[in-house]
Parts: sequence; C-alpha cells; structure tokens
Amino acid sequence: MADRLNGTRILILETREEAQFSKLLAEQGADVVQCPMFTIHDTPDPAPVEAWIRRAIDNPFDDLVLMTGEGLRRIMKLAVARGLDQALVAALAKSRTFTRGPKPGKALREVGLEAQQTTEKPTTEGVIDMLGKLDLKGRRIGLQLYPDKDHGALTAALASQGADVDSVQPYVYDSKAADANIITAIDEMAQGRIDAIALTNLGQVRRLIEAAKAHGSEAKLRAGLDRTLIASVGPAVSGELAAHGLRTDVSPADEAYFMRPLISAMAAALAERKPGTTAR
Repeated sequence: MADRLNGTRILILETREEAQFSKLLAEQGADVVQCPMFTIHDTPDPAPVEAWIRRAIDNPFDDLVLMTGEGLRRIMKLAVARGLDQALVAALAKSRTFTRGPKPGKALREVGLEAQQTTEKPTTEGVIDMLGKLDLKGRRIGLQLYPDKDHGALTAALASQGADVDSVQPYVYDSKAADANIITAIDEMAQGRIDAIALTNLGQVRRLIEAAKAHGSEAKLRAGLDRTLIASVGPAVSGELAAHGLRTDVSPADEAYFMRPLISAMAAALAERKPGTTAR
C-alpha cells in the first residue's frame, strides 16, 4: 500500500543512500525528517591507497576482502584519477573475493566483478566466521577497511590462519559535521515529534551518542529514544545499539537487510500502535 506510513514522521540519518531511502519512505506517505550526521571524505593522504592499488596490480591478491561498498568505490575513484582503473579491475578479477554483506557486492558489480562469497550476517564477526572455514595459510589477502572501527580482531584472526594481510582504508569520516542538526533531531525525539528513527549503519549510532555527550544531551537522547520506535536495518546496527544499552524495536524479517524490508517492518510496527500516538 502506497499510503501505509501516512501521518508518521520518520527520522533518517544521512548516509550515501539517503536520497533513495527518503524517496522510498515518502512514497509510502511518511513525513521524512532528514538529519545530516557526518560527511565521508577520501583519505587525506592518498599515497598509501595508491601504493595498495599498485601492489594489487603488480602482484594480484590471492583473496580480496571488502568490508564496505564505499571502500571499493573510493579505491576505484583514485584508480581512475591515476589511470589505473582498467588494470586494477583486471587484477581484482584474478582474486577470490569475499564481501561483508550485500553492499560491497553491489559495488563489485558496478565494475563488472562478482563476489565469490558473502557473509550470512554483514558484521566483522561474520567475516571472521566465513574466512575461518578456509585454508588461508600463505595466501596474500587484500583487505579493505573502514573508519571508526578497531579491526584488530579481524586482522589477528587472518594472521593466525597464516595469511599475509595487506590492508587499506580509503576514506575517513568528518565526525564533527552537522552537530547542530543532530541536537535538533534529539530535541524532536524528546518532544515526541518523531514516530520512528531508521538506522542503516552502526556509525549513525556512534555519532548520535558522541554528539549527545559532547553537547550535554545524552539524557535527552535516551529519553527521546524511549518514546520513539527504533528501527535497525540489521545485526551490525542492533549490536551497536545494544553496546550502548539501547534496544532495537524492529528489524527486517527473514534476514533481508535492505531498505525496503526495513520500511515494511516499520510500517507494520507503527500500524500496531494505538490511534493518537502518531507524532505531530
């Protein structure tokens, strides 16, 4: 039904897919409240990324592990700028490729490649479990990492299996961006003016907590979340919420960790709420 979210105000936090998510929600009748959380930038020093690209071309990795789709896109952006994109794609085609969830797989398909295996759950633990079943002794692994995460457990797990890990982190977050927007969103939730908050990556949870603490609004954030439906796209986000003592109210059914199933889960949960509880 195209109007199943009519009369609801849904808070979404800025991601690279915000425009699409906002459009899908609006098509269901929601009043979408957008909150920029941070911006993503290329790593300030491109030299290590370029060096990684050239190593991949000169001596293709046995295995490639992609943690995010954004990471591959940033790598390809630099490769294009250096005139190395065709050579890099040809080199990566020789690698056995593993992805953390479906988003890196989508980025691979954008350059004409396919993942050989994807984690059942899009988490670091899922990657460790997936690769732990393989014989990696003596294999060179190209590992794309992402910011604001301690990847020590993953790199240690690969090293313990005898792999030679060559990692790269091609982008950074501007974690100080848009603090004013975050505090406004917290106020809106605390005032009961938001029906649901939709969380699509764990970085959003961290930014909410960090910004609230920095501005003395953590108690207000938790009070606001107490009265707001919390929707999580999947286990990585739910795990981050739990790490901060926060709950997950709804998540996509059947492990379908995508935007449309998330919207369906929110619509079903909001429909069960009593009349008159919709925020205004």
